[in-house]
Amino acid sequence: MANARTEGRAKASARYHHGDLRAALLAAGEAELAERGVEGFSLRGAAARAGVSHAAPAHHFGDADGLLTALAAEGFTRFAAAMRRRQAALEAGGEGSDQRAILDSDRRNRPGAIDGAGLGYIDFARAHPALFRLMFASQRPDFADSALRAAAEDAFDILAGAVGAARGAGPWADEAGPADVAAAWALAHGLADLLLSNRLQFLRGAMETDPDGTALAIMRRLVLCAPEAEAGAGCARLGGS
Repeated sequence: MANARTEGRAKASARYHHGDLRAALLAAGEAELAERGVEGFSLRGAAARAGVSHAAPAHHFGDADGLLTALAAEGFTRFAAAMRRRQAALEAGGEGSDQRAILDSDRRNRPGAIDGAGLGYIDFARAHPALFRLMFASQRPDFADSALRAAAEDAFDILAGAVGAARGAGPWADEAGPADVAAAWALAHGLADLLLSNRLQFLRGAMETDPDGTALAIMRRLVLCAPEAEAGAGCARLGGS
């Protein structure tokens, strides 16, 4: 039995010797995270799933937190891609194009920007709940890591840029901009988290029959104002309703 196990690990190591061991460990780590959560995550468990010795991951990641940091960086990269994918589909007049957010008659809101960011946010959270919570609700990833920091900032810039498009100016163009970005982020993240936690049972039917339309109806409760707005003038609800 021991010989068979050793032989299996040797074959796995040979299979990964050209540089794909890191990718294999990331995939195994994500599976470990999905099954055991952050609390039960172990480097040894990830190594076993990858079919390599428990010492093998140390070369690439150092320790368990190092692997979790790399997983979070990969997660933010895919998270950003999910938002961009939804934005592109809406802007091209494809999926969900009838639900584009038009802020006013000047069409200051680039079609699909804010809606796509919000829908992509929810898509990713629902498809990868354990990874999503690692990225946003765990202290174990090291956000001083350059790769993680860059990936997280890229994802944030997509959301902030979409808010800027909806406002008709950059997200940091005036004093109200940061509050608008925070409001949009809180709404999208709160909705995603509530859906993951099954706390919106009263919307279960609507989310099953029309998940995109229901999510957009909620997110469009957010009101954004153009920088020059005074006393509420120039403010509009996303979606124009």
